[in-house]
Amino acid sequence: MFHRKLTALDYHNPSGFDSKDETQYRNCIVWLEDQKIRHYKIEERGNLRNIPSSEWPKAFQKYLQDLNSPFEVQERQEALDWLLGLAVRYEYGDNVEKYKNVQPLASNSNSNKPADPLVNLDCDSPDFKAGVTALANILKIQRHDDYLVMLKAIRILIQDRLSPEAIAKASQSKEGVPVALDKHVLGFDTGDATLNEAAQILRLLHIEELRELQTKINEAIVAVQAIIADPKTDHRLGKVGR
Repeated sequence: MFHRKLTALDYHNPSGFDSKDETQYRNCIVWLEDQKIRHYKIEERGNLRNIPSSEWPKAFQKYLQDLNSPFEVQERQEALDWLLGLAVRYEYGDNVEKYKNVQPLASNSNSNKPADPLVNLDCDSPDFKAGVTALANILKIQRHDDYLVMLKAIRILIQDRLSPEAIAKASQSKEGVPVALDKHVLGFDTGDATLNEAAQILRLLHIEELRELQTKINEAIVAVQAIIADPKTDHRLGKVGR
């Protein structure tokens, strides 16, 4: 499950590593801190290195918090995968000259075909869950039991808010049209001139929102009419319709 990243980090036994084995799991965490991440000073690693201790989960929880990990100690697989990813980034940062000239593997005969990244997606893998959860935390999206639902929410948010078109549209300044409040009848009197003015402004804003809603409703009606008003005829069946 973690073989690829462990191998990249030169872990001593990537093929035999069993994350469900508590001792192996803790040893791997300590190895990552000692050899790759090195967030703590050597003298501060005592609690984390005390693998047999019953207090080790607390030390591990503090370690995750100090690293600003998006995962808790109970999320064992996701937390380990996140730490491995962090270690890989640090490893590259320490050896940029070594890795920047590495050539990619030779492509096969199907290289000209566009690859669909979702074809071989394993939705139950810790890598997938960790990545989706990390993105959801960054984008402030509420967590969901179904990681595919979370991924869909992330896609919608990115398309609606973070696409170049959305960013450009949001950057455009909207110039308002001056409105003379004295020309609009409020319909009631609060007894206070300031409150009356505020009520007029709120009423105009509400009317503007209703207009935008009506525009969207009209667009939806037109779209539906475009579909139902153009039936396809199958002369062989003697039927009209799709």
